[in-house]
Amino acid sequence: MNIWAHRGCSQNYPENTLLSFEKAAAIKGLCGIELDIQLTKDGQMVVCHDEKVDRTTSGIGYIKNYTFSELRNLVIGAADGSVWKIPTMEEVLDLLREPMKNGLKLNIELKNSLVDYPGMEEKIVELIHARGLQNRVVYSSFSAKSVEKIRSLDADAETGILDTKVSDCLYKLRGGTGANALHPYWKGIDLPPEELKGYTVRAWFSGHLYPEKPNGNRLDLAALEKQGITDVFLNEPEAYL
Repeated sequence: MNIWAHRGCSQNYPENTLLSFEKAAAIKGLCGIELDIQLTKDGQMVVCHDEKVDRTTSGIGYIKNYTFSELRNLVIGAADGSVWKIPTMEEVLDLLREPMKNGLKLNIELKNSLVDYPGMEEKIVELIHARGLQNRVVYSSFSAKSVEKIRSLDADAETGILDTKVSDCLYKLRGGTGANALHPYWKGIDLPPEELKGYTVRAWFSGHLYPEKPNGNRLDLAALEKQGITDVFLNEPEAYL
């Protein structure tokens, strides 16, 4: 089972921050790190999951309505008293340059299923190619059109199509997106394992993000593997590696 850090080590550190990514990159045996990108009002590519900043920062409102400089005035607090900012994609790549060269992968989810960000596909593909990291990146989205566009920009790009049910992921994959992998919710495996044989199936999870306390329950990775899941995006990967 391949284990990925979901928004970094997001159960014990503020999600999608340089701190959570740094902690994840230090985990021996980790397959990769998953994160989410959006665009500011003035077109800066930043890393944040929610379309609004309300839950994770000191601010309120949509990322798309903030300029980059305005967004940088918002703070994200950690348990140790340190203060963090919503990072740019460039800052994340700077941080992870060496780990990625040494084998760590990056799953970049384009958060464009609710808010349309024209040009985001071009921006991220251009940046990844400029850094020479195209072989270390997986692009994913709930938007079939977005995944299709990524492949039109880079025919060799590795892509994953997101949805809740694995059957819907498979439908989108076969519908012409050009996706290489299925990214369903872990409880949305509604097809028998024989139908998933040969596919990369990266399952995502929810709940127990920082600063929530662990619930003490451990996933049975062997049971998930029997369902056809090949990879998992975990909030607390450090508990499994």
